[in-house]
Amino acid sequence: MSLYLSTGSSTTELAPDQLRELLFQALDAIGARKRVLVVPPDQTRAHSRAGDITRYAYEYYGDKLEAILPALGTHSAMSPASLTRMFGEVPHSLFRVHNWRTDVETLGEVPAEYIYQQSEGKLNYAWPAQVNRLIVRGGFDLVLSIGQVVPHEVIGMANYNKNILIGTGGRESINRSHYLGAVYGMERIMGRAHNPVREVLNYASDKFLKNIPIVYVHTVVGRNAQGRLAVRGLFVGDDVECFHRAADLSLEVNFEMLDRSIQKAVVYLEPQEFKSTWLGNKAVYRTRMALADGGELIVLAPGVKEFGEDKTIDALIRKYGYRGTPSTLEAVEKHPDLASDLSAAAHLIHGSSEGRFNITYCPGSLTQQEIESVGFRYADLATMTGRYDPTKLANGYNTVNGEEIFFISNPGLGLWAYKGHFT
Repeated sequence: MSLYLSTGSSTTELAPDQLRELLFQALDAIGARKRVLVVPPDQTRAHSRAGDITRYAYEYYGDKLEAILPALGTHSAMSPASLTRMFGEVPHSLFRVHNWRTDVETLGEVPAEYIYQQSEGKLNYAWPAQVNRLIVRGGFDLVLSIGQVVPHEVIGMANYNKNILIGTGGRESINRSHYLGAVYGMERIMGRAHNPVREVLNYASDKFLKNIPIVYVHTVVGRNAQGRLAVRGLFVGDDVECFHRAADLSLEVNFEMLDRSIQKAVVYLEPQEFKSTWLGNKAVYRTRMALADGGELIVLAPGVKEFGEDKTIDALIRKYGYRGTPSTLEAVEKHPDLASDLSAAAHLIHGSSEGRFNITYCPGSLTQQEIESVGFRYADLATMTGRYDPTKLANGYNTVNGEEIFFISNPGLGLWAYKGHFT
């Protein structure tokens, strides 16, 4: 097990040329490879700088880099325009599309007894370790898994083996891992590197991924004093130490603990990144521990045009809505369609306020009837953007016409919690 690079701090700002030089140093330390597969995130994690790192890897390896497999998970395939926007001039012919319903191979199972233990007796099913067939059968002597470590609603801290086992995972592995996290409790998982979902993935890594030559490239990204994004750290290694070092720095950089709860939050969803509530509900996940009882979350969502990026999940969200944990668990028990897509059930739990505060969505394309049918309040985007102009607000507390609001320009970059809600 090797840690090839570990650098960064809460004040570090790695410029593009530094990022490239450090990556090349780490790749030199890994040693010569003949056939390379790169697994970056998709455009929903564009701020990770994985696009730049993938481009640098292509520059380093040349024709030895034979394929790039974005870790789509359940997300839609990237368009040619999205590929160019994120990865620059890397040839589109290198990219492969992961289909979570058809493109996977099961390497083994984490036993039901282990899931029962990790879920504190709430669940009793086995968990299949599934990955895209290209990773297993492509004959690569290096799988370079790239991504950002940042607080995450399903697994506490994003990345490491999640990029492989979930990002290129299959229907059952994604469904059952997401549901484990939701049933255990999002508030008990967010911002924690050690939690039941991560323990299950670590078990699977130790048992089923050990013969695959995976090296992880982790970034930590935050905002500097001027509000601009800055790469705070870069970590490259093939085991859990690389992840833990990045996670420790991410908690310093991406986790904002508040002395008082927020009465009104306004969250902006960048339209190129957030086109569905499946993704856009990061506005809910990342603020749920910060909102006051009876407070309001306003989501400015100009690009949101659907609920789920997957047609089946979109239909389930429309059918069952964001009604909270008890209602969703009851629906899973009663309705086979939801029980067979547990990641959708988990998402419905995560996207609810559990009745504590109000969620007002201001979408670019969904109608008032559609928004209200799933349990959210609706407000007109133009009206609310005029009142809370994201181009004029600073991240954090603002006063708008005598009203105090807390503004977040991108919920994917952090986690906010009132210390009274975070134990």
